[in-house]
Amino acid sequence: MEKVRFPPSTRISWTGILAFFVFWIHSANGDVSFSVPEEIKRGSIIGNIVKDIGLETGKLALRKARIDTEANAKRYCDINLSTGDLIVSERIDREALCGDKASCVMKHELVLESPMELHRISLHVQDVNDNSPLFNEDLVKIEIRESAVRGARFLLEEARDADVGQNSVQRYSLRENEHFKLSVDANTVELVLDKELDRENKEEINLILTAMDGGSPPKSGTVGIHVTVLDANDNAPVFSPCPWSCCSHEVRPDTYRENVKS
Repeated sequence: MEKVRFPPSTRISWTGILAFFVFWIHSANGDVSFSVPEEIKRGSIIGNIVKDIGLETGKLALRKARIDTEANAKRYCDINLSTGDLIVSERIDREALCGDKASCVMKHELVLESPMELHRISLHVQDVNDNSPLFNEDLVKIEIRESAVRGARFLLEEARDADVGQNSVQRYSLRENEHFKLSVDANTVELVLDKELDRENKEEINLILTAMDGGSPPKSGTVGIHVTVLDANDNAPVFSPCPWSCCSHEVRPDTYRENVKS
């Protein structure tokens, strides 16, 4: 079988391929990391990148330095070619970018030409306390029978906070009242009956539950709790005491009539 031969101009140069990969290995440098708080003003300085990569500031414009993003993502920072400062170019909203993830990192790249050089940039977005705890409803309605025993528990819905870590919900409090106290265990919030109910004395009870985060200063959110006390068959019918009298009158020999008065 005759072997297929490629002309010299189309032959694969393994030396060239190897040189290509070596070039990219040397041109793709390690990560440069910066921390930036969310919601920082556009134009704010994140850090100076030339100090970290050991490049002279005067060569940035000469080598056409620019910031790119991975997979055509939105570019949140830019570079000042005169100073080498990395600056904020777009509003950074940590909750929109990363939700409730504990870590929020944006990837960018510093590209230099002549020769081509690539530096990966990791922006670690720090959470700020810009959200208050929220409940799903403004008012929670609960029905409890007056026969409920002391210590009975009633599950409440937790508050949610878009912030993470210390800036998320840290504690709950219940406005002081006669009948209920609060129990908070891990992610469970419960209303605990501390004094038995009596519908005949009080048919409705209004409470206020407050959730607070750990920011400085802390933010809070509240929800009203309306308790309706349902009747229990705990009272027997009682007649009012009164004297009874009986009298009889003779009408005629063949009839007899009685009058009963109370």
